[in-house]
Amino acid sequence: MTESSLLAAGALSSIGTPTLWAVTIAGVLALLVLDFLVTRRPHEVSIREALGWSAFYVALPLAFGAWIWSRYGSQQGVEYLTGYLVEKSLSVDNLFVFMLLLAAFAVPAVLAQRVLLYGIAGALVLRAVFIALGAAALQTLDFAFLLFAIILIATAVKLLRDALSGHEQEVDINKMRSVKLLRRFMPVVDEYQGTRMTVRQGGRRALTPLALVVVAVLATDVVFAVDSVPAVYGITEDPYLVFATNAFALLGLRALYFVLHAALSRLVHLSYGLAIILAFIGVKLGLHWAHGIWSGVPEIPTLASLGVIIGVLVIVTLTSLRATRDASPGDKEVAAGRH
Repeated sequence: MTESSLLAAGALSSIGTPTLWAVTIAGVLALLVLDFLVTRRPHEVSIREALGWSAFYVALPLAFGAWIWSRYGSQQGVEYLTGYLVEKSLSVDNLFVFMLLLAAFAVPAVLAQRVLLYGIAGALVLRAVFIALGAAALQTLDFAFLLFAIILIATAVKLLRDALSGHEQEVDINKMRSVKLLRRFMPVVDEYQGTRMTVRQGGRRALTPLALVVVAVLATDVVFAVDSVPAVYGITEDPYLVFATNAFALLGLRALYFVLHAALSRLVHLSYGLAIILAFIGVKLGLHWAHGIWSGVPEIPTLASLGVIIGVLVIVTLTSLRATRDASPGDKEVAAGRH
């Protein structure tokens, strides 16, 4: 790579001024506090409540995207919307795993949204860390884009292999490393104790099952962060837009879980779609890296990426619904464990 291209790679352009960062982070924290206040009294979530919150968490990022478009131009607007769509798609995959974990730990319905909220808060912290590490890598390593491309393509291959094998994922909580580690240091009571993580039993502090499932959810957040952050860096190199797309995609997961709980089991082809999307973005990153060395190597425009991603998601949704149109409720529950 030439000296000029290295200098260009060392300075990531960003619309994120200190004020914009501060306002955005404060807004995200305020929304998290609001969610914790909403869930302070455990209750089963009605479809009406879930739809209301889901509508809010869809309207908010779209309105923010419109502001980005009008304030900073179409390029940043398209990058934000494309990145948000990618992150939202990957977050739906998160919901599959959350569904399996909640079922494996037999989480009471009234506590489900509190568990999801802990998972979302943990995911936001982890994404922030990975975003900062990604930005540092892009500024200091001339092969960072190639590394991100390899990660995404490897993830796509794994997703495709799992989907083709038809192997249903099962969660054995007794074999989970995080659970075994916690049980080694502290006793665990058998029954849930509301929203309490610990209780006093026999004169010593013990964990509740809620603590175990929260730690298990946080452990899965690490895996998803490794995939999602390189994926959105394949859309935009702006750390601020990367953070904003991740934050908005994650914030609405609590409500989206209850809206899509039944529909999730019908998206049997989602893994194929995500594998294609991640592989596509991996190729896009690889071409971008190669273009910095050989200017004749073509790059994939962000607008074209948006079209490909939308097209793939529409196709896999339609094929999934067609494949499960005659499935009974029992069959759909089985399908939920296919990923």
